[in-house]
Amino acid sequence: MILASNIRKSYQGIQVLKDISLQINQAEIVSIIGASGAGKSSLLQILGTLDKPDSGTLQIANTTINQLTANQLADFRNKHIGFVFQFHQLLPEFTAIENICMPAWIAGQSKSVSKQKALELLTIMGLTERANHRPSELSGGEQQRVAVARALINDPSVILADEPSGNLDSNAAKQLHELFFDLRKQFNQTFVIVTHNQQLAEMSDRMLTIKDGKINP
Repeated sequence: MILASNIRKSYQGIQVLKDISLQINQAEIVSIIGASGAGKSSLLQILGTLDKPDSGTLQIANTTINQLTANQLADFRNKHIGFVFQFHQLLPEFTAIENICMPAWIAGQSKSVSKQKALELLTIMGLTERANHRPSELSGGEQQRVAVARALINDPSVILADEPSGNLDSNAAKQLHELFFDLRKQFNQTFVIVTHNQQLAEMSDRMLTIKDGKINP
């Protein structure tokens, strides 16, 4: 699903990623751990096509990312990559179901089809009764489940999660990581999760450690 080869990235003359190569298979749940400043989020930004490496190649779902134009890249990102962030990034003025539908509407799907799928996802998340609530009316765990549903709406090839449980209490964090495994079983979904939580990282199929810009074996 993801094949990265010799990825390098520097910011202001400081090399943060040093010849990183990795392979992630379909339906695999992989966690990336490491100390602050080790390069975890930088790697996730590149895997998510939100940033470009200085050198190296990246393939996602058999598409060579380096060869795409800016418009092609934006379209690919919308349709193939789902994002889950630590602080949800939900739009406060929109309801839960509207937030979930946003990527589908951007992709040009009809409102009726998008809302039907969003309702199905809300049911899976156990949030059917919260469909018309705004983010301020939801708990932290509920907001994060809405964010996961939003990441799933376009049937992405991979979901990238950056500290998804970092803003949750321990019980909600455990429930969120268990949800990822349920979604993998149901949708054959691939997850790459950056986390500081060693215990939750160990639930993954595979755990990668970044230290000083390199992945340790």
